[in-house]
Amino acid sequence: MMRRRGGLVRTVGRTAVIAGTASAVAGGVNRHQSKKYDAKQQDAAAEQQAAYEQGLVDAQASAPPPPAAAPAAGESDVIAQLQQLGQLHEQGVLTDAEFEAQKAKILAG
Repeated sequence: MMRRRGGLVRTVGRTAVIAGTASAVAGGVNRHQSKKYDAKQQDAAAEQQAAYEQGLVDAQASAPPPPAAAPAAGESDVIAQLQQLGQLHEQGVLTDAEFEAQKAKILAG
């Protein structure tokens, strides 16, 4: 019976193949997980942006209505009301159309 030599060389070769395969598999898993993580980050950023935009819409929708025009007792009352109306318009509480409508009511007396 002949005995095969090279047992050590064969073992080293097998080890190299196994190590190479393990490295390739680990690299593939890392790439897959990285792509998954990036996709989750993008989804989270999109959700955060949508929530921010929705919050702005909700804040504008729930803004208090403009103050009701009280009957002018004098000219100083009209000026004070117009100044307050102007401040609300500058703060973005009133739209241009709402501002013009309220201003017309105040000036009409």
